Formats: sequence, structure tokens, C-alpha cells
Amino acid sequence: MQKTYMANDQTVTRKWYIVDAEGQVLGRLASQVASVLRGKNKPIFTPHVDTGDFVVVINCDKMIVTGKKAEQKMVRRHTGYVGGLKEVQLGKLLDTRANYVLYAAVKGMLPKNSLGRKLLKKLRVYNGPEHEHQAQQPIKLELVKRYENE
Repeated sequence: MQKTYMANDQTVTRKWYIVDAEGQVLGRLASQVASVLRGKNKPIFTPHVDTGDFVVVINCDKMIVTGKKAEQKMVRRHTGYVGGLKEVQLGKLLDTRANYVLYAAVKGMLPKNSLGRKLLKKLRVYNGPEHEHQAQQPIKLELVKRYENE
């Protein structure tokens, strides 16, 4: 009888990937990045262990949203004070803080526990084409195109 394989921190080898977000759709990009961060693309995936890789996303300011989301979707946050609900249109936020939009989208797709917080620390998001992780020699990650018009 063969035992089920369980990965642990000593057996996991992590790679660095770089993703170019230029022309990518926000939600599809975020879901694939979250999958790599979680380690679901590896055969050793274990739900309660951090088996994922590091991901560097560049050109976030050039990613797109489909439909009328840029004008109609509102991004909300709360200051913590009474009446402190702040909301701004997604389009305005994409113009000013596109890296925050992607970061928040990926954060929402990860587990809501200590493992999710650990996974989120492996995500690096940059608005322009420059990043500071050349020393890690990141591998270019080709994202899956689900439809021909993407």
C-alpha cells in the first residue's frame, strides 16, 4: 500500500516567475497569478502547505478591464472611523494605482487565513516595466489564453 505524498517546507523548491500584464484582462490575470502563488500548477500541491512560487508582475498600468467596469464598478474601502466609507471608480483607480487593483484582486482569490497572508508576501507588483528582482533570474510565465480574442 502506497502512502499519500504530503509536501512540507523542506521539500518545496520555489522559482521566480515574471508576468507581463500589458493587454491582459484583470480578473483572468489575477486568477492565474493566484494559482501560481498557491502552487496549484505543481504536482506536489498540498492544500495546507505553501508550495507556490514567487511572482513578479510588471506593466500593471497597461492591463485592461472588459465591458463598462471602468465606469460602473466602484472600489470601496473603510478608514475604520464612523462614516469613513471611501469609494472610487475602478477606471480612476486603474489610472492612479493599478498595482493596488491587481494586488487586491489576487488577495481576494487566496485563502483568508495565515497561509493566505504568507502567500501574498510572494507577490510583487510594479506599474512600469522595471523591477528590482533581476538577481533572482525570473522565468517568463506564459499565461493561458482561454479565448481567441484575448
